[in-house]
Amino acid sequence: MKQTEDASGVHAFVATLEWLIVAFATTLVFIVFEMQAYTIPTGSMADTLRGAHFRLRCRQCAYPYDYDFLPPSYGMPSNVTPGFNVPVVPPGPRCPSCGYRQQTAERRPVTKGDRIFVLKCVYQFFEPKRWDVVVFKNPLDPQVNYIKRLVALPGETLAIIDGDIYINGEIQRKPRRTQEELWMPVYDNDYQPVHPKAGGFNGGVWHQPFVNQSGSDWNLSADSPTVFGLDAEGDRLHALVYNTRAGNDFRATYAYDDPRLHSRMPICSDLMVRFDTASVDEGDRVGVALTKYGIEYRGWVLDGRMLKLEKVHANGLIEELAAKAIAPPEASAAGGFQFANVDHMLRLEWAGHELEFDLGAGVDDAGVPQEVMPRLAILGTGQLTLFHVSIFRDIHYLTNSPDGSPILRAGKDDPFTLEDDQFFVLGDNSPASLDARWWDAPGVGNSGQEYREGVVPRDYLVGKAFFVYWPGPYKPFNDSALARLLEKNRLTRILKIFLNVPAVDGIKIIDGGA
Repeated sequence: MKQTEDASGVHAFVATLEWLIVAFATTLVFIVFEMQAYTIPTGSMADTLRGAHFRLRCRQCAYPYDYDFLPPSYGMPSNVTPGFNVPVVPPGPRCPSCGYRQQTAERRPVTKGDRIFVLKCVYQFFEPKRWDVVVFKNPLDPQVNYIKRLVALPGETLAIIDGDIYINGEIQRKPRRTQEELWMPVYDNDYQPVHPKAGGFNGGVWHQPFVNQSGSDWNLSADSPTVFGLDAEGDRLHALVYNTRAGNDFRATYAYDDPRLHSRMPICSDLMVRFDTASVDEGDRVGVALTKYGIEYRGWVLDGRMLKLEKVHANGLIEELAAKAIAPPEASAAGGFQFANVDHMLRLEWAGHELEFDLGAGVDDAGVPQEVMPRLAILGTGQLTLFHVSIFRDIHYLTNSPDGSPILRAGKDDPFTLEDDQFFVLGDNSPASLDARWWDAPGVGNSGQEYREGVVPRDYLVGKAFFVYWPGPYKPFNDSALARLLEKNRLTRILKIFLNVPAVDGIKIIDGGA
């Protein structure tokens, strides 16, 4: 009986061992050929993908945002995430909504970078697509992986003009889902400072950046300080203008980055206004005016029954660009209003209805590019109530570094033509991304082979970023004495190396953030 029990135990052990070996082999094959988890250590793809960062909330308006953690500023090696709280060193971060500049070096936990799954070998079966977020071997150091956004394909001629991507002379519009990821906040009216006169804002004290144009009757606190209301008779147009001197302006700034760079950033003229509105009844009109290169475009909802797009010429003549009759929503229903001028396309949405107008794909089709601060205004007649008012800007790829140095390739006057099996990549955090614009040496290949400067060769593509499965884990007891003691313990640091996924350069995504 004992021998039978022993044999049964051996068989169970062997079966378990076989199962573990099969599971390990299956996992290994899956990691090598199918999918692998990576951690983002730096911020050159922020805010789409964040490296190690501080999670902040504005002390004045409570707007949540992320701020880059730079280990060298703390005397730490690159790509290190401390396990204890550290002060947010000067210069303090700047709120992307109200513009408040944090003045104190408050101790905060550092959140690890986003953890993502990457589909490997996908490009052996499908061609890479523009706007994919791709993982690839760094051509200058193939032992290290980078992650960027793919913007140009083999055989195409690329030029970056006023922040937009042009291929073979035509602007490249982002897919709707990608565009939604890339809108950057400029102002959110739901988040207003609790101490507006305390100072530390763009103009010292804080003022509501929306102001009535002369003769307009908008009530900026209709039901609360965050609700705009209009109660006016007749057809006279009432305009609520956004003052860029009181609020955040339309420069291509990132709350994630050093705020000292803000004044050096170019102006972004691709904007979107979004708000909710109560019912728009007969006799009511609500709209938004956006200027680009000095030309004004308007998006309207008329009587709750029509969407209309207009262009206002320099002589005041109004040209109708497009119109669409719609079925009005129920009287009690609120409508989500959204008007954007992005990638030479006007897009108007309200209560589930859409209207678009193509301004043309050529460089000058939407006007001659120029560094002019856009004008933004909310327009209306009749009885209106607006809430959740917010402004966003599009991503804006830089052709100069913050210190004024021009990029090495793909500028307006230096278009870059890709050859067979060559790709061009950019980081979403354009001021802080060491990407194909800046690579200053040929790529390193096998047996002394070299690749052309500024390109990712096809055989260096690793895969496509699939999704973020863990957006920076929470760290309990992060600023305790025990946490700081464990951080200094050599055994703990060794364990962290084995537990981190992945844990060594050459496997971990190192995305080249400045």
